[in-house]
Amino acid sequence: QVQLMESGGGSVQPGGSLQLSCTASGNIFKVDSMAWFRQIPGKQREFVASMSLGGITDYSDSVKGRFTISRDDAKNIVILQMNRLSPEDTAVYYCNGQITKSHSRYPSEYWGQGTQVTVSS
Repeated sequence: QVQLMESGGGSVQPGGSLQLSCTASGNIFKVDSMAWFRQIPGKQREFVASMSLGGITDYSDSVKGRFTISRDDAKNIVILQMNRLSPEDTAVYYCNGQITKSHSRYPSEYWGQGTQVTVSS
C-alpha cells in the first residue's frame, strides 16, 4: 500500500510563514508529480501548487510569489514553503501524488489525510 503523510500545519499570524511536508511511503516504484491542494469547509478542494518529476512547477495565481514547492526524490518528500500568509490561506491542506506502485504499470492518485493551516491575528 502507498501512504501520504502531511506534517507542519498549525496557526500563524498574518504575514507569517509555515512549511508543510508530505512523505510518500509504502510499496513505491516511482513518484511522478506531487502537488498540494487546499479546502475550506463548504467549498471545493482547490489546486495550490505542483511539481513534476522533472522539476516543472505550477502555482495557483493566489499563491504565486508567496509559496514555493520543492521535492526530495531520494526521500519521496514534497515541501510547501508558505510565506506572507493571509487569513485567506486558512484551509486544510492536502498532499497529492501520482505514484506507481511496485509491480504496477501505471500511476495511481493518492491523497494525504490533510493538515490544518490557520492564519489569524
